Amino acid sequence: MSRSAAVGTPDEISGIPKLTKARIDELLTARFAEGFKELKDIPGPFDLHGMDRAAERIVRAIERKERITVVGDYDVDGVVSAAIMEEFFELIDYPVDTVIPNRFKDGYGISPALLERIDADVIITVDNGITAFEAAEVCKRRGIDLIITDHHTVAETLPDAYAVVNPKKRECRFAYPEICGAQVAWFLVGALKIRLGIELSMSRFLDLLALAIVADVMPLVSINRPLVRRGLALLSVSDRPAFEAARAYLGKSSFAAMDIGFAVAPRLNSAGRMEDASEALKFLRAKNLSEASRYWLRLEELNRIRRSTEAEATKEAMAMADPDAPVIVVAQEGWHEGVVGIVASRLVERFRKPAIVLCVENGRAKGSGRSVGEVDLFALLQGCEKHLSGFGGHKMAAGLTLPAEEIGDFREAICAHASKLDPSLFVPADRVMGELPMDEIDWELMALLERFEPYGEANDRPKFLIRDAEVLEARQIGAQNNHLRLLVGNGRATLQAIQFGFDRGVKKGERISLTGVLQVNEFNERRSIQMLVDKILFK
Repeated sequence: MSRSAAVGTPDEISGIPKLTKARIDELLTARFAEGFKELKDIPGPFDLHGMDRAAERIVRAIERKERITVVGDYDVDGVVSAAIMEEFFELIDYPVDTVIPNRFKDGYGISPALLERIDADVIITVDNGITAFEAAEVCKRRGIDLIITDHHTVAETLPDAYAVVNPKKRECRFAYPEICGAQVAWFLVGALKIRLGIELSMSRFLDLLALAIVADVMPLVSINRPLVRRGLALLSVSDRPAFEAARAYLGKSSFAAMDIGFAVAPRLNSAGRMEDASEALKFLRAKNLSEASRYWLRLEELNRIRRSTEAEATKEAMAMADPDAPVIVVAQEGWHEGVVGIVASRLVERFRKPAIVLCVENGRAKGSGRSVGEVDLFALLQGCEKHLSGFGGHKMAAGLTLPAEEIGDFREAICAHASKLDPSLFVPADRVMGELPMDEIDWELMALLERFEPYGEANDRPKFLIRDAEVLEARQIGAQNNHLRLLVGNGRATLQAIQFGFDRGVKKGERISLTGVLQVNEFNERRSIQMLVDKILFK
């Protein structure tokens, strides 16, 4: 669910059915027609095409004491992937180098420029590499065996690497292709465990894995569900110093997927967006609470800078956007490269259309796109490939580069392609489940909702309508008084509610309707039920 606050009208909630706990149970159960997968249902690592060859080469490198370098990525998935690989090699007492490309100096993933500072016999990419054609050629010339592990959408051809492990390869018959880069790295560790014949509990990585799966917006169904469910449980008790620090600073005794998406992931991502993702890796790999706390505070600082930079760019992008275009494409010199993806998300929230945000520097445009509904952004970019220098990603998010002089033609081309799509594909999947009487909101309902956790992509947290409630208390909160805390009631029951970034103030005594999701609020060791408000509807 988006945190973008909005004001609505009563017409938007006409005809919405009333709900009971029994009906909510029925609707949520219907999402899992195949039933709930369990950890025992997760396939073995060698079900991934190319895994045998990848594991065989890494084992040979270990036996020969060859130099191994791991190349990650600067988002949460890439950093977690690198952390899992580092931890595994530390456990078997084998030295490896880890490189996280700097967004501003190195660009995305493994590249010829990055290879200039890598001296290795074997390179393992995690969460990147599937489009690294030039880097693969450089590795061949230098006699380096390149092992690519990735999960991003595959092009018509593959890089000429020693081994390529990606569940989206045409040759791959892996039953669950919608997994993130850290999961592919985790399966690689599982394969190495088997080939090396060592004792190792793969569940030790599940706290990290849950973080990556949620942050990379993977569907929280099928095998992803039990992995995240178990991982979130471990996060809440993990003695990993990074997660001890996160619990302490966020005041959390337990984590839900929403906490990862809104609290933990943005802080980790801020390192790669604003400075260098190695800061996030150091946080995850911290050896004690003091070290983890130091890195957490640094991530907090970078996240504050990110929010300020993002707000300014978003304001400018909103003013430039063409609301009538099927795809929003905006470009500007001076925008910070690290926030264009978030700005694209803000445009999607506002206009309910795919959005691409480009920063322009020295005649080159570089940026990110986000999609909406069922619109395949990667396919749209493929249709405009002649205008682009490069692109990569998947259906819902992508990165791209192009000459600045091509921006106009690219905008025209992608809009032409998008205009041919079925309009129903553009409908966001954030509909209200139904009207929930305030009397139904209790701990029994919260226990029911908890059974279907974790919520996220492909398993949205249910959004409810609270109709015609009286405002009993209303106050502005936050450093800039830009959030709204409410107490509403209907004469028989009351409900706490909070709206972030409200658009219109609310007065005590007003009657309003609310849409939003229910969550457990923890403060000073007290737990209460509150609604995270998506929209306030005035009479």
